[in-house]
Amino acid sequence: MSRAADCYDNAFMESCFGTIMTELEMTEYEDVGVGARELVEYFRYYNCDRKHSRTATESTPASATKRQ
Repeated sequence: MSRAADCYDNAFMESCFGTIMTELEMTEYEDVGVGARELVEYFRYYNCDRKHSRTATESTPASATKRQ
């Protein structure tokens, strides 16, 4: 852990991992490739389809379309 006010604090990554572990079911995968594909699918869902509070509960592409 880094000192206070140091930019190398890992709180951001801990938050990301916490969200992933909360929203994905904790399962054992056949191999690393299957787990990696599951993560890629989750990232696509999180970035494109999931509703975000910062965009008034709209998915990111929908809010981007409104801004144009």
